[in-house]
Amino acid sequence: MSMTRHPSRAHLALAVTLALSAWPLQQAVAQEKAQDRAEGKNESARGANSTQLETVTITAERRIENIKDVPNAVSQISGEKLDVLNSSGQDIRFLSGRVPSLNIESSFGRAFPRFYIRGLGNTDFRLNASQPVSLIYDEVVQENPILKGFPAFDLTSVEVIAGPQGTLFGRNTPAGVVKFESVKPSHKRDAYFNISYGSFGTMNAEGAANLPLSGDWSARISAQVQHRDDWVKNTLPTAVTKETEGYNDRAVRLQALYQPSKDFSALFNVHNRELKGSPRMFRGNVIKPGSDNELVDGFDPARVAFDGLNTQTLHATGASARLKWSLDGINLHSITAIETVQPFSRADIDGGYIYHNPFSADPRTPPYAGGEGHATWQMETSDALDNHRQLSQELRVESTGAGPLRWQGGLYLFDERYDMVQGDYATPPAPSFVVTRQTNKAWALFGSINYQLSPALNVRAGLRYTQDKKDLALLSGTVNSSNGTSASTDNNKVSWDLSGTYALSKETNLYARVATGFRAASIYPASGFGPLSQARPETVTSVEAGVKSEFWDRRARLSATVFGYTVKDQQLTAVGGTSNFNTLLNASKGQGRGFELNLDLIPMENLLLTLGASYNDTEIKDRSLALPRSGSNPLVLDPANGSGNFSIYGNVLPNAPKWIANATARYSIPMPSGDEFFIYTDWAYRSKVNYFLYDSKEYTGRALLEGGLRLGYIWGEGKYEAAVFGRNITNQIRVTGAIDFDNMTGFINDPRTYGVQFKAMF
Repeated sequence: MSMTRHPSRAHLALAVTLALSAWPLQQAVAQEKAQDRAEGKNESARGANSTQLETVTITAERRIENIKDVPNAVSQISGEKLDVLNSSGQDIRFLSGRVPSLNIESSFGRAFPRFYIRGLGNTDFRLNASQPVSLIYDEVVQENPILKGFPAFDLTSVEVIAGPQGTLFGRNTPAGVVKFESVKPSHKRDAYFNISYGSFGTMNAEGAANLPLSGDWSARISAQVQHRDDWVKNTLPTAVTKETEGYNDRAVRLQALYQPSKDFSALFNVHNRELKGSPRMFRGNVIKPGSDNELVDGFDPARVAFDGLNTQTLHATGASARLKWSLDGINLHSITAIETVQPFSRADIDGGYIYHNPFSADPRTPPYAGGEGHATWQMETSDALDNHRQLSQELRVESTGAGPLRWQGGLYLFDERYDMVQGDYATPPAPSFVVTRQTNKAWALFGSINYQLSPALNVRAGLRYTQDKKDLALLSGTVNSSNGTSASTDNNKVSWDLSGTYALSKETNLYARVATGFRAASIYPASGFGPLSQARPETVTSVEAGVKSEFWDRRARLSATVFGYTVKDQQLTAVGGTSNFNTLLNASKGQGRGFELNLDLIPMENLLLTLGASYNDTEIKDRSLALPRSGSNPLVLDPANGSGNFSIYGNVLPNAPKWIANATARYSIPMPSGDEFFIYTDWAYRSKVNYFLYDSKEYTGRALLEGGLRLGYIWGEGKYEAAVFGRNITNQIRVTGAIDFDNMTGFINDPRTYGVQFKAMF
């Protein structure tokens, strides 16, 4: 195999080299103690010492720990960085590329994000798709992919924890966990309000307040409202949808904390999201045939031509109760939760119009058949969930006593049900609907121990047993029933992990970890587009080793990791092709290897730099898998077999960029009055990606680099902030995803946006 398929050992050792190269700073730079600012002088918006990094604590192992002591690759985003990235009204995809090895994309727009960590993810767009990245919001798993899009606001932090995480977080975490934690209520009387307005009529308003309650109760209300005008005009004279790409996205969270003593607390959480707007805008024939994923000549992101209806709504409501008892030597936790979601999305999937359709007309003069927006067939579909309900219950006990041994263990219960409703508006007699019901019940027992073998060496081990059952059945509609209309799965698996941390010094830890995880079996329902299909459970074994260090008098923080993993029976989704199929597959094996690096640095007073980078080399290792392409397009680079299908052996995983890099820089200019000017810039890069399982010229997405710039002023002892900002400031427009049809349908990232922002703290 070529070097593009298999990196040399030097590649895999690069992370260690990068880590070691930073250590001499401890000797090369004078160890001058940072002086606190004079009393009364204003600090940065986050209240941090301008010459020392803040201590980062995380809950990756279900306890509050210093990030340096956790034997796992973990990245955290919090504070000002979260504010900056969320300022332009983007949905949860704003996190993509902001930490090493994390990619997020969607063909549903704001409603259905798909997460990838270290190249592992799932391109499946079905509403019952299982993902190998789990999203945990306020300690509650959000299993359905629609639930994973709940907005990020009023958060203490976002943690991205590399997988497998099969012990403490359970099934469907072989790639890892993205963990959100909201700011909790307190008796402190404080509040904030943050609003921005920018191009395309984009408005982002966020606020929170602790409510004045007496006695043992405290409460907090948080809310976010995001709006964007319909900024894309449909140039088709007979178009049903005249304008698109706008949205109104509202979310609210109410929390109440009851704490009568230090021995008991109860945190109640009720949250809701209401979304109304446009689904992802599919653009027919926007990819230039024979090109390296280039947009057609004359492409204008603000103009489209399609003859279908584009609309999207989403209603989501959930509640949880987190109880904690502090007993003699132990803490007992109970987390009870319910989540419900009702999405509906209808879209013109072909992204265009039929040139000779008497019900539509080409807005341009003939001949233009085959040009941007043109389609030779029609496809307009909808997807919805009805009667969705997810229940979960966790009981966990952990030790609190002093001594070298710490432990935790518990029981987890999960019960989910919903009806999937798929609509077809283009195939006579239209519309037609297929309704399929799926239920999923699972339970697990888990335990983990930490033991301090010596002052320098700590070991951790965990074990989990999971039972997972799914039942799927057709309720109504006409489908391809060649493989039946119902199916059931029943899986059980033991997952485990073993890790160790060795303290080289007070500032530097080395760690190593071996872990396993699994994703339960998946079922694809029968529809008019294809028969029922199933995929066996997949299992993952991962090995990683790394270094974490704080040095240069806490002016620098470094983490570097090398890793490799093997997936057995990897679940894949094949879509499109000449028959427009959508089916589940198992590859006998998949592999990945690479490194990750995070570096935070204060090279001089008032300047903070951060850098993140990752290299992921992934491969599909199954010589038996061969797939068709969509019609005469695209230009497939894989070898063809005697049936005209193309082998995917050795291909990279879909949406798995080899390189991800991010950087931020913040420079503050303190004023004599205590006020502060600041400049903040952030950049995220991902290298090219394959959109599908086969390797093709047109459907290999080009590299993408997006940058942001922010200029601001803070006054009133840090209580007020005003700023101007720009997102995607270089206006780099790329195809970020595609539909495997024969008319080169794709969708793009947001163009450049800019605006103003004001924040007040009370």
